Amino acid sequence: MLTVYNTLAREKQVFTPIEPGRVRMYVCGMTVYDLCHIGHARMLAAFDIIYRWLHASGYEVSYVRNITDIDDKIIKRALERGISAEALVDETIADMHADLAQLNLLPPTHEPRATQHVDGMIAMTEKLIAKGRAYAADNGDVYYAVREFPGYGKLSGKSLDDLQAGQRVEVDPHKRDPFDFVLWKAAKPGEPSWESPWGPGRPGWHIECSVMSEHHLGSHFDIHGGGEDLQFPHHENEIAQSEGCHDHAYVNYWMHNGFLQLSGEKMSKSLGNFFTIRDVLKAFDGEAVRFLIVKAHYRSPLNYSDDLIRDAKLGLDRLYTALKNTPPEGRAPIDWNSSYGQRFKAAMDDDFNTAEAVAVLFEMAGEINRQGSGELAAQLKALGGILGLLQRDPQVYLQGQAGEGEYAADKIEALIAARIAARAAKDFAESDRIRKELLDHGVVLEDGAQGTSWRRV
Repeated sequence: MLTVYNTLAREKQVFTPIEPGRVRMYVCGMTVYDLCHIGHARMLAAFDIIYRWLHASGYEVSYVRNITDIDDKIIKRALERGISAEALVDETIADMHADLAQLNLLPPTHEPRATQHVDGMIAMTEKLIAKGRAYAADNGDVYYAVREFPGYGKLSGKSLDDLQAGQRVEVDPHKRDPFDFVLWKAAKPGEPSWESPWGPGRPGWHIECSVMSEHHLGSHFDIHGGGEDLQFPHHENEIAQSEGCHDHAYVNYWMHNGFLQLSGEKMSKSLGNFFTIRDVLKAFDGEAVRFLIVKAHYRSPLNYSDDLIRDAKLGLDRLYTALKNTPPEGRAPIDWNSSYGQRFKAAMDDDFNTAEAVAVLFEMAGEINRQGSGELAAQLKALGGILGLLQRDPQVYLQGQAGEGEYAADKIEALIAARIAARAAKDFAESDRIRKELLDHGVVLEDGAQGTSWRRV
């Protein structure tokens, strides 16, 4: 029985989809003005694993992950580079897809762009005005009147009175209340814009997700996810818009992943303490980066450092080494009645506890090393696949980018041959020197009954 931590209820709850056998899930995606950073990878990988487990549990899943392709940051960056906003967006989306493929993320069912749904955003704004929950200001902007929605704050647990007492809010003379937020922004000279009943302009950020989720999933669906930084105000504002428009529940289960941290501080572009996925992938294998993320529960904070990725790679090496030494036999379906299958399923059904699921994989690898069971190796590979892991040829993975760099595969093989010759001549000093030379360049030699193999670290 799958349980999910519901941010709205502040507790784990048994997951019951609105429509039996089918799950509708929306996750806030990227604002595409720059390369994704490794904190984005944490969020996207977390919901990729949730998507995979729902599939493995027998659900038909409609997974929507949007793209914000019109935004102040996009306009500013395009002007800085002297290109159109459209050209910047197309380039950045292509970069994002390439980076996420290296982390083995499945594509969502739908990946809508905000600019494809402007008409829907205008229509929702009109409905909110008609219901008295939004108003057009004299500067051409349209605002949501938060005090006209009694449930405002139920997701974050923040009341407007508490917010007013505890935060400084920028005064905007066009707003009726400092906490009102923009639904439609009047166009500034030179900006991309669309015609509307309030003049040329473009949508505010929050209304994009309300409209895109409704378009693909309906006005009431099962799961809405994103990073915990989106809980307030973005997701709170989504609830106000959608429930204020339709007068019924918007989402049943709200899910938020924990931050990726650098030296104990949230990683973000605004703080300037971030590494892009692309830069990280220049130094580390994408599956090792994914394994670092998978090892932690999605709601827990996750510390990032090069040393932690190296540790993750060593753990992944152990799993792949078990599969290299004992190749999987066939492609039998997962045996959910086995003790390993039962424990893996129990972990994943407990709010997607990948940390416990990974512990099961390590136990299986240890048993494979003891028994040499190809059948168990096949089960290890199949369970790893649910987490997006262990699907490559073990030798290819362990030898990394074998064709690149000074110590490419042919040079390594030549040194191994020289070491074998040195040992045959009882020149153990030379044999040890070659082993150390390779180790100094990140190549580990492993001597066994079948000869000497190697892997990169």
